[in-house]
Amino acid sequence: MATIFSRIIAGEIPSYKIAENNKFYAFLDINPLVKGHTLVVPKQEVDYIFDLDDETLAEMHVFAKSVARAIEKAIPCKKVAVSVIGLEVPHAHIHLIPINKESDIIISNPKLKLSSEEFATIAKAINEAWGSKA
Repeated sequence: MATIFSRIIAGEIPSYKIAENNKFYAFLDINPLVKGHTLVVPKQEVDYIFDLDDETLAEMHVFAKSVARAIEKAIPCKKVAVSVIGLEVPHAHIHLIPINKESDIIISNPKLKLSSEEFATIAKAINEAWGSKA
């Protein structure tokens, strides 16, 4: 059975897409810690990130870097933190979380409740920043 992320990639479940190429898909986390909290997933359905082959893992991180740079342009923050936990969905993924202080990345923090309009505005801003990358 396909994971929720595979269903998002396939368009069966709507998402606030940030970026996509032939191997990876980035979209806003619907339970964000902060505005701009983004997930980067491989289109290949693999549970554990370290089960990806070395080339795919490296490419995923380079793709995530391009998304992080777009987040930095669109969301006021000091840095974009990276977190890989992988327990909540059995599909490898990287959390990109804009932070201004270390506590912004504590995964057990209360999640933001954003309207669909807020999600759409954030996704559009990051996507436009990603599209303008060099």
